[in-house]
Amino acid sequence: MTETTLTPSRLWKQMTLDQRTRAARAFWEDPEATDDQVQAAFLIAQQKKFRAKTVIGLDLDRKAMHLASLGALPDAMAARALIVYHLAEQRPMMGAFLDGLGIAHENGLIQEDEVKPDEAKIGPAAAQLAQQFPPDDVRIYLNTLLSQDPGTWGGLQGLPQVI
Repeated sequence: MTETTLTPSRLWKQMTLDQRTRAARAFWEDPEATDDQVQAAFLIAQQKKFRAKTVIGLDLDRKAMHLASLGALPDAMAARALIVYHLAEQRPMMGAFLDGLGIAHENGLIQEDEVKPDEAKIGPAAAQLAQQFPPDDVRIYLNTLLSQDPGTWGGLQGLPQVI
């Protein structure tokens, strides 16, 4: 793996503290992330010199704050946090991007399997997104797509909105 390989953990590091806090909050609120939440509690406990049981017992805001303050997360945990963050916080942006690509969706979620965006539409859709939403949010979203599925979203590579 080269230093420039796009990974969820690298995206986590690039996020602002506010973005990481919102992503961490969404992560802790996700009812399907129980295993990842236990791993996160152990990671926080190890980094902060707490007991894992103490971390698990913290309120949502404090757990989110502690997770957001970690500069490095394992890729699987960072990937989960990025996905639930976008589902919880960025659906309007997700929907706008898919609209720009002409891909059918329901509230930002693609309805069909194996959808491949038209390469010619990716650049203009990303540019339009950058005019409608904060640039940091757009960059994190597009890079999340690219890191999660480079085969489908490879057309994003090299666009000014992902750098």
